[in-house]
Order: sequence, then C-alpha cells, then structure tokens
Amino acid sequence: MPITGTHIAYYHTCHRKLWLFAHGIQMEHTSQVVAEGKLIGETSYAERAQKYTELAIDGIKIDFYDSKNKVVHEVKKSDKVEKAHIAQVKYYLYILAKNGIPDASAIIEYPKMRQKEIVEWQEEDKSEVEEWIKGVEEIMHQNECPPLVKLKICKKCSYYDFCYSGELTE
Repeated sequence: MPITGTHIAYYHTCHRKLWLFAHGIQMEHTSQVVAEGKLIGETSYAERAQKYTELAIDGIKIDFYDSKNKVVHEVKKSDKVEKAHIAQVKYYLYILAKNGIPDASAIIEYPKMRQKEIVEWQEEDKSEVEEWIKGVEEIMHQNECPPLVKLKICKKCSYYDFCYSGELTE
C-alpha cells in the first residue's frame, strides 16, 4: 500500500488513527466534521478547479496544483492540527522533488479563519520526511492496534466513537 498524505497527517495526529486507517477501518464517511471540511474545501475556492490541475503521483493526490508556479494549494477547515497539515504538504513536496519537480512550495489555506500558511521546502526536510515514512511503515506493519491515547482533539475525530466505545465518559 503506498503511503499517502493522509497517512503522514495521521502519523502526526494519532498513531492509533493511522493504524486503523491503514488497516481499512475508515470512519471519515460517518463524520459531520469531515463532511464540513470537505464542503469548505469544495466551495471556498470554486474557481480553482478551472485554474489549477489535480495531480496524482506515487500514491498522493493533490487537489489543486499550480504547475506554472509549482505551488501546492491545500485547503483545511482549521489549524487545530497545523503540524499535521504542514507535514502532509511537506510530504507532497518530497514526492514532487523525487519525481523531478524540485523547488515546489505549498500554501495551506484556512478559509474560515481567513489565514494562509506558506510552506517552503528546505533541503533538511528530506531526512525528516524519510523518518516519517519509516515511522508510518512501522505503525502500519504492527500486528496490534496502538493503545488509545486521550488527546484534546479526540472529540472532533471521526474515530471517536470507535476508540471510546466502552470507555467511561466524564
């Protein structure tokens, strides 16, 4: 199974979520939060689909790629897991460089917040991304699901009911 940007984002968010996703247990289709995020992504920049291309390469899918300026545009609902968003687009930039598209950059857009985060590729990012890939592969190949780690973001996660079934709530 090729590693996707989602794997990298989940690696930075929750190892349990990554393992479940990698093993075909996907809960995103049941989440209102995910549905809202998709709606924001689809409606915030409606003209973008005409201006930029979708790019699928080495297991990743970039919805909006400006090939003229070599810029990945990634739309997110909020910056609550910004570290994961940055890691995801750095992984995209890594894959682009690996496939002969060097010096690309990314813009993470948070339309509800009216904010943007510019992400530039640095040469030292290569070794960091390669460590993430190793980490993702290790988690994906574990025989057992990682234990539940209670995080602030759990209540908004599409896997919340799965992870907390049987847990006593406060």
